[in-house]
Amino acid sequence: MDNIGRNRKLQLQMTVPLQEERKESDEDKIATAQGVAKANKKKFIEDKVFLEELEGMDKDTKIRSNSSELLVITKTKKLAAYIMTVTEKSPKKFRAVFVNRLQNYCLDCLEYLIEANTMRMDNTKNKDRRKECQHQAFLKLKLLGYMAFLSMESQCILKKQYEQISLQVADCINLLVAWRKSDADRFG
Repeated sequence: MDNIGRNRKLQLQMTVPLQEERKESDEDKIATAQGVAKANKKKFIEDKVFLEELEGMDKDTKIRSNSSELLVITKTKKLAAYIMTVTEKSPKKFRAVFVNRLQNYCLDCLEYLIEANTMRMDNTKNKDRRKECQHQAFLKLKLLGYMAFLSMESQCILKKQYEQISLQVADCINLLVAWRKSDADRFG
């Protein structure tokens, strides 16, 4: 398989939703795939070709590129790629306020999640730090959801973009809460 074929397959794998996920519009799938391609410094294939190949793919294709990575981190990366793509098209007058906040909240959340995931749970100090990082990630996700709402109200982003962001934020919050509960059950 040549590089173009691998790039297309990677783009498709990163955007095919699991069956239990909510339906994304074609435009949202394209925007997410463009964000992922841009983040990976890869060339994005044409929209029509992408959608044709997306329909032909098996629905059970995995989302995660790294099987050892937590699903909440993978979903947050996908959310970050989507936000970067959506905010790139926002009017200039909003870039200093809403766009920077949306992007920073998302990246901060990702930073806290990765930090929490790399903590060794061998002492009380690390357990407390992990819990604090998870809490900070939760707060950033909540702020991201509210900032997305304000952005939509100010017409910085479209209503359908806000809906997609809020669905993805809700998924990330649910996965984060489940992770915190799992830690509480496991480590007391």
